[in-house]
Amino acid sequence: MTDTFIIDDMGEFVVGKAQTTPGDESVGLLHSAVDALSFWGMTVEEAFPQLLTGVYSGTAMLNRLVSRKGRKVGLIVNKGMEDFHRMGRAIQSYLGYSYSDRLHINTHRYDPPLVPREWTRGVTERIDLFGNIVIPLYEHEVEPAVRELVDEGVEAIVISLLHSYKNPTHERRVRDIAKATLRKLKRDLPVFASVDYYPVRKESHRTNTTIIEAYAADPSRRTLELVDERMKEQGAKFDVRVMATHGGTISIRANELARTLVSGPIGGVVGGKYLGEALGIQNIVCSDIGGTSFDIALITQGDFTIDTSPDMARLVLSLPLVAMDSVGAGTGSFVRVDPYTKSIVLGPDSAGYRVGGCYPEGGLDTITVSDCHVVLGLINPDNFLGGQIKLDRERAYQSVKEQLADPLGLSVEAASYGVIELLEAQLRNYLESLVMGKGYSPTQFACFSYGGGGPLHTAGYVRGLGFEDVLVPAWAAGFSAFGCGAADFEYRYDRTLDINVGANATQKEQVEAAGILQEAWNELTEKVQQEFEKNGFQSKDVQLRMYFRMQYQGQLNDLEIEAPLATATTADDWKVLTMTFEETYARVYARAARSPELGYTVTGAIVRGSVEVPKPKIPEEPYYGETPPKEAHRGIREVYWDGEWIQADIWEMEALKAGNRIEAFSIIESPATTFIVPLGFEAVLDQHRIFHLRELD
Repeated sequence: MTDTFIIDDMGEFVVGKAQTTPGDESVGLLHSAVDALSFWGMTVEEAFPQLLTGVYSGTAMLNRLVSRKGRKVGLIVNKGMEDFHRMGRAIQSYLGYSYSDRLHINTHRYDPPLVPREWTRGVTERIDLFGNIVIPLYEHEVEPAVRELVDEGVEAIVISLLHSYKNPTHERRVRDIAKATLRKLKRDLPVFASVDYYPVRKESHRTNTTIIEAYAADPSRRTLELVDERMKEQGAKFDVRVMATHGGTISIRANELARTLVSGPIGGVVGGKYLGEALGIQNIVCSDIGGTSFDIALITQGDFTIDTSPDMARLVLSLPLVAMDSVGAGTGSFVRVDPYTKSIVLGPDSAGYRVGGCYPEGGLDTITVSDCHVVLGLINPDNFLGGQIKLDRERAYQSVKEQLADPLGLSVEAASYGVIELLEAQLRNYLESLVMGKGYSPTQFACFSYGGGGPLHTAGYVRGLGFEDVLVPAWAAGFSAFGCGAADFEYRYDRTLDINVGANATQKEQVEAAGILQEAWNELTEKVQQEFEKNGFQSKDVQLRMYFRMQYQGQLNDLEIEAPLATATTADDWKVLTMTFEETYARVYARAARSPELGYTVTGAIVRGSVEVPKPKIPEEPYYGETPPKEAHRGIREVYWDGEWIQADIWEMEALKAGNRIEAFSIIESPATTFIVPLGFEAVLDQHRIFHLRELD
């Protein structure tokens, strides 16, 4: 589905939802905006000219990458290293696998490389890991390599040389020769040098990411331009921004567009952080259920973690990505019976926007979790997406009977309920293992549940975990879009460093270390300011924040820390940085684990620049009372639950008031989502239009 979240100048907002249109995502966006504005009695033509800014997050780029429908890319690497992209990293042979499949080598496989061997050329040169030139660049080899790639019919050229992040001289020279050669040939092909995009260590990660920039990101710029054009056709007067992997928003004209590869779930985490700050909650588990996946992220001490070497689409990458864990289980997950074990298997593939067998126009034969919802009476087949889509309960019933109930020897209702129980048990185990695996307990966290399918299963996957609080926003279906609206207009640039300073370093060594870090900050600051200049912002408008990554010498993992200083040039500045690292290390691990006697290593420099943008206001409503208004009650519906048919109260979400207490068994319906309050739970709506789900003793 495509969600639209529109905020007015008082911070009030509406949420719209429509089916995604993969051929042209701007069409689905427009339909979703029409749905949202209908709550205010406005048309798109009336509202869009009044909009101050807009943020978009979509999946066109990721779909292009996953389906391998990108550009034909040529690759230039070091001579003798022509096979390293094809070989990849060993972890790429089992990324995305279940734990059992990871254990068995015979299940491992490599996907075909984005750039096949025949479109790869090598040139002679070598820079060592310290940045020293060991073998000079054989410039005469570059032009023939480019000509051969052009003859092969490539549509873009990527350059990635060993250790160019330490010394970019050779890679930039290859880039310049390649561009000059293309001009000679009168060919307008883009050239992507890794050092201009991702000057960080790890050759496979850096090369994969730069290839994606050429293969999928740059070609997807047209999709974003269509969105921008569609909005301007309706009267919008701003340039659309895009949600980026680091949790900020960037322009569609940004240099590094691959940063927007995955953005929807990230919006939810940013929204969780923003809402947590407003409510004074520092430790949050963000849980998002959509049609295809269950996404989880932790916010600790008011901030989320950035993963600098994530994986995506079975590729290791060099992108600053908000750390999230994901499992392929959502409301659209396919449900099958294993022919050998006669057990229920969920996903990992899903129906996407086609819902399930209950949606006749979806053209699906395999049943989904949504079909089970319809059979059990948990969702109203006449009110899906506010009635935009009509679901067929009889079709869902027959499909579940043939594909699930009969093979298992169960009634249709019992089989459907078993699917829901299995899904929620898997989600609960996954959620608990993630929190416990990071050294925390659920009792230390509040859980935010959102996504179109989140409220349907919140009670099931939090049952017994003991969260401090469980919060379900009334706008849960559009929470990721809400997060996009809450995100800063921000650019982030990273650069790898290797600054080693001993425990007993002299003042001169400390000054040198601070100077190298400051030099990197200066270079990255210039890149940040250049990006903002493309959008009409001057340097004085940009708020800069300096970060560094540090670890004790010899350790494997570093920490990303915001510098308490604007500049670092003196020995005292260096001491402040190390002291900040020590305090962070003690908080993340333990005070007793600190090891300053090992000395310090700065592994990276980071600059984040942002400008002020309008953000949503958290709703504030007067207290009404515990008893819901009579007009909010929409009747009774038969629901199959835990082996029997019971009567459930149906409530209209939008008609409930602050302070209302909803007892079990209740179903709270909204055009965009359905919230279930099952036996053993109750829900209370607060003045911010957030439901607090409580497990009864």
